[in-house]
Amino acid sequence: MKTQTRFFLMLTLSAFIFAGYGKAEAKDFTGIIVYNITYGDDIDAQTAAMMPKTMKLIIKGNKSRVEMSMGMGTTVVIFDAEKKDAVTLMDMMGQKFAMTMSTKEIEAQNADVSDVDVEVTGETKEIAGYTCKKAIVKTKGDNPGEHIVYFTDQLGSGTMNYNNPMFKDIDGVMLEYSSADEGMTMKFSAIKVEKKKVSDNEFEIPEGYKVMSMDEFSNMFGG
Repeated sequence: MKTQTRFFLMLTLSAFIFAGYGKAEAKDFTGIIVYNITYGDDIDAQTAAMMPKTMKLIIKGNKSRVEMSMGMGTTVVIFDAEKKDAVTLMDMMGQKFAMTMSTKEIEAQNADVSDVDVEVTGETKEIAGYTCKKAIVKTKGDNPGEHIVYFTDQLGSGTMNYNNPMFKDIDGVMLEYSSADEGMTMKFSAIKVEKKKVSDNEFEIPEGYKVMSMDEFSNMFGG
């Protein structure tokens, strides 16, 4: 469970999930984006069968909520781009945890992935009805690599990817991208964008969850 837990926390996102670093005000989009998730050849078929196949991103103003389900339970990441704080809800094997993350903790996490270059090319691609710009994200240091991202500025500002150090300089909502952690690679591709009303309750911690810090949760699984 430790490996799969860390893999989900990497997405905060998801967690997506989601567009640059506060370079523009949020667009007036409220609704849901659904992504297909595919996996590379670096995991075996049994592990892939347990992993999530879709991801749902809910956006309302500067708030986002990412939902994923896997064989062992569900994971939700809620991010407030205005306050720059986050909470991860994990319902695994009958246990419910809510791990909070402050602005200071997010910034400390981002500092660990500081050597990143983003090149926005002149190429575009139509994804889920939106014209997306292509960007090449290159990471250096201990984990060198290259990631292709397609993003649009029609669905949100750069504020909502603040908590994702690899993609924090992408100035728009990503509709196609890939991430890697714990020796696993996953690709996210948007298949539906739906504008609709979203309740404020989507961005609150439900009853029944044990609230703790991310460090406290990590220590439960040996760090």
